[in-house]
Amino acid sequence: MEILDANAVGEFETFNSEHPCGHFMQSAQWAQLKREWGREVVVSRNAEGKIVGGMSVLVRKMPLFGRTMLYIGRGPVAAPDDFATLEDLFKSIPVLAKKHKAYIFKMDPPVPKSNEAFIDFMVAQGFRQPSDDAHFKGVQSRFVFLLNLAGKTEEEVFASFHPKTRYNIRLAQKRGVEVKLCGPEACEDFARIMHTTGARDGFIVRPQAYFERMLGAMGEHARLYMAYFEGEPIAGALPIQYGDKTWYLYGASDNAHRNCMPNYLLQWEMIRWAVEGGSRLYDFRGVSGGLNESDILPGLYKFKKGFNGDFTEFAGEFNLVISPFFEQLIHTALRVRSGLMRKG
Repeated sequence: MEILDANAVGEFETFNSEHPCGHFMQSAQWAQLKREWGREVVVSRNAEGKIVGGMSVLVRKMPLFGRTMLYIGRGPVAAPDDFATLEDLFKSIPVLAKKHKAYIFKMDPPVPKSNEAFIDFMVAQGFRQPSDDAHFKGVQSRFVFLLNLAGKTEEEVFASFHPKTRYNIRLAQKRGVEVKLCGPEACEDFARIMHTTGARDGFIVRPQAYFERMLGAMGEHARLYMAYFEGEPIAGALPIQYGDKTWYLYGASDNAHRNCMPNYLLQWEMIRWAVEGGSRLYDFRGVSGGLNESDILPGLYKFKKGFNGDFTEFAGEFNLVISPFFEQLIHTALRVRSGLMRKG
C-alpha cells in the first residue's frame, strides 16, 4: 500500500482510465470539480511495482465538531474478487483517518448485490451497510440500467430498443426537434430547465455554476446536449465519457413541448456518442427499485427501461465507523438541522 504524493498521481490516473473497474468519480477531473473537498490517492502495487488497485479518497470537512468524512465514490478501482489488493488498500484507512480526524469511511463500489462473496468480505473487514439507502437515499443510486455496447453498431443498438422508444425517437425528429452539442454558454438555459424539472418531480437541483464548473473540470470527458424546438431550448442532458464507459449524469425537460419527445432524442444522441467513443457500457444511472406501490418516479423507470439496458442493483453503501461517538453525534445534529430547514 502506498499513499501517493499529490504531485505524483498521474500513474493512478492512467490506471483508472484503463481499468475495467475505472470510474470518472475516481478521476483527478472529478476531484477538481469537488474543489471544496480534499483528496488522497492510495494505490496497491504488486511485486514488480505495478499498480494493481487504487482509490481516490475525497475528504469532506463536516460543518460540526471539526471532523471529516472520507468518501470513495464508485471505487476502489480493483477487481471485486481481488481481496488481497482490497485488504492492502484498506490499510490506509487508519492512516488517513488520523491525518484528517475522520469519524467515518464511506464507499459505494459499482459491485452488483448478487456478488455475495464481496459483501461477505466487506462485512469481515468491519464495514456495515445502512438500512435506508434504497431508491435515491444513498450518496449514489443503488439501482441503475446498464446498456451493453461492446462490439455493437449504432444500428444494432437502435434495433434493440423497445418499439415505443424507437417510435418516440423518430417522432421527435419528425416534429422538428433539433439536438445540438453546446458549451458553457448554454448552462443558463440548462439550469433553468433543470429547476423546472426539479419543481415538477420534487428533487433538489444544482445551481448553474455547478454545471459550468463540471464542464470546465471534466473537459473533453463531459458534454452538454440541448434539444431545441422552433429555436427554443426545451430539454437538455449532460453525459460523461471516461475510460470504456459513458454515464448519463443529468437530464431535464421543460413543461412545454414535452409531447415532442425531446428526451428520447437526447438519450439517443448520447448513446451514439458512447458507441462512437468505443464505450463498453452506457450507464443510465439512477432509477428506483422497480414498479410497485412504493416506487418513486415510475415514469423515469419506464423511460430508461425502454432503451433495453440491464436492470442492476448494486450492493449499496458500505460504512466503516471510525468514531462511534462522533458518528452518532454528527448523525443526530445533521438530522435536527435538516428538520429545521424543512420547517423553515
